[in-house]
Amino acid sequence: MAGTHVKRAYKYRFYPTEQQKRELARTFGCVRVVYNKALEARTAAWYTEQRRVNYNDTSAMLTAWKKTDEFAFLCDVSCVPLQQTLRHLQGAFANFFDKRARYPRFKSKKKSRASAEYTRSAFRYRDGRLTLAKMAEPLDIAWSRPLPDGAEPSTVTVSRDAAGRWFVSLLVETGIAHHSPTSSAVGVDAGITSLLTLSTGEKIANPKYQQREHVRLVKAQRSLARKAKKSANQDKARRRVARVYARIADRRRDHLHKVTTRLVRENQTIVIEDLNVAGMLRNRSVARAISDASWSQFRSMLEYKARWYGREVIAVDRWCPSSKTCSVCGLLLDSLPLHVREWICRCGATHDRDVNAANNILAAGLAVTACGGGVRPTRRTSVRLSPVKQEAQPVKVGVPASWFGNEAKIS
Repeated sequence: MAGTHVKRAYKYRFYPTEQQKRELARTFGCVRVVYNKALEARTAAWYTEQRRVNYNDTSAMLTAWKKTDEFAFLCDVSCVPLQQTLRHLQGAFANFFDKRARYPRFKSKKKSRASAEYTRSAFRYRDGRLTLAKMAEPLDIAWSRPLPDGAEPSTVTVSRDAAGRWFVSLLVETGIAHHSPTSSAVGVDAGITSLLTLSTGEKIANPKYQQREHVRLVKAQRSLARKAKKSANQDKARRRVARVYARIADRRRDHLHKVTTRLVRENQTIVIEDLNVAGMLRNRSVARAISDASWSQFRSMLEYKARWYGREVIAVDRWCPSSKTCSVCGLLLDSLPLHVREWICRCGATHDRDVNAANNILAAGLAVTACGGGVRPTRRTSVRLSPVKQEAQPVKVGVPASWFGNEAKIS
């Protein structure tokens, strides 16, 4: 069976000793200082001299900073995480110049992610024991799953989340076998009431983890708001809020992993909509519900798993009128309000709004596969010419099923 070699990160929780906590906290602080100093130097060089500063320049600056009394503390930690943060800054600028990201921002002590990356020369991995530079004892890692046989980590990233939990991520290169080919294809319509609706008619429920934890979250946030600023009690309350958010994120991520793994395992082709999630989040009425559904994370997981296991993911045009088009005869409604969940077409077909959309998404994706990536779904599939203005107008024939009784028929 064919396969592919990929770089894959295995993330584990670990429990550092007090000495390791102090060393890692010192490293996180030095990484943040070096990143911010380098960003400041690169920004100043551009605005004052119209000169671009690269990684080699900032590396030389780091050497000079270490020799000063003000930044002599940078010599107390491993130099590898400091060099790595300069490489990350170089990558951030490359993304900015290629218009893939915004201009790099300064790291905040409280809001930015606390992390440090170690390359092969700054850690020792032997017999399942990982020891970082400047540390005498190995990390106490909870090995929740084994690394692939014979895999050797190329980089190790240590991080601490807002809830105070410590994690280590080991990047290894490993081979992944493709799933057996299948002829199955499925269209997926993302939603809020149902997280996903498949073209097979199956609806995957939306767990709404944030809504479930709403009462606990509100209580923790109110407690945080009452604490004195910059006090120890405020820090404790902030960690309580972070623990609630961490619980929500962990459960949501676990659910999405299970759903995407199943879709990739069972289908050769998976068709989704190219949703503008960032634009939808500007709608205050549904922003919280969309964030809780985490459509962007779902798509990201689906795409990288499809690459791993030899599957195909197709994203159809976001303007495809999937809900308003009859998947049987192709009739396009002029409008279909969101509260209408079922409607009856003039051809006699009764449609569930979401299942019909999933079927149309699948059809549009298969058309792209057959005709090429440049094909876009037709936005108006059923039109008639006005005898007065001689312009295309939509046919208004389809009606919501709720307008009829149980024995409703189309004349």
